[in-house]
Amino acid sequence: MRLFVGLGNPGAKYTRNRHNIGFMAVDEIARRHGFSPWRRRFQGETSEGVLDGERVILLKPTTYMNESGRAVQEAVNFFKLSSGDVTVFHDELELPPAKLRVKVGGGIAGHNGLRSISAHIGNEYRRVRLGIGHPGVKELVHSYVLSDFVKEDAAWVTALCEAMADNAGLLASGKDSTFQNKVHLVLQGKGFLNKGEAGEPQN
Repeated sequence: MRLFVGLGNPGAKYTRNRHNIGFMAVDEIARRHGFSPWRRRFQGETSEGVLDGERVILLKPTTYMNESGRAVQEAVNFFKLSSGDVTVFHDELELPPAKLRVKVGGGIAGHNGLRSISAHIGNEYRRVRLGIGHPGVKELVHSYVLSDFVKEDAAWVTALCEAMADNAGLLASGKDSTFQNKVHLVLQGKGFLNKGEAGEPQN
């Protein structure tokens, strides 16, 4: 069994924030693969289904970003999972828009959601780092991530979420490198990434 966690903040005013791209990713997986209706539990919302023969629980914590680990820990304990069974989808300032990186463990780069999860279940979970770009100066980061994607972003955000959902079975079966490269090829084909930007996951 796998636990796929999308990070974001609950509530309508945050729905299209850059910080909520993790929610957008798991919403699209649920929609595209006919997962069960979302229901409230584990201090969050869950939806269940099967990807590539693997049972997958999708989780959107509703605790706000900086307390995400509480929801993740409840789900991990309930299903008797290890941190290695957990995959977290989150926004990444240090990657250009539309690019992603799959990584196991490592630093948290100031991300409050990751900090909370690592504090609750340890650090050795898989992260799908979703590039949103950087505003350029540190002082603007907070307002940038809590602002909505601009109109010009809509096409690549949709394309990225759809490509991830289409290939989510590869993540569920542990084929991280293939997942990353296939998603990047789709984004390159649509003109959102330059050729040669796909690469190996970082472990």
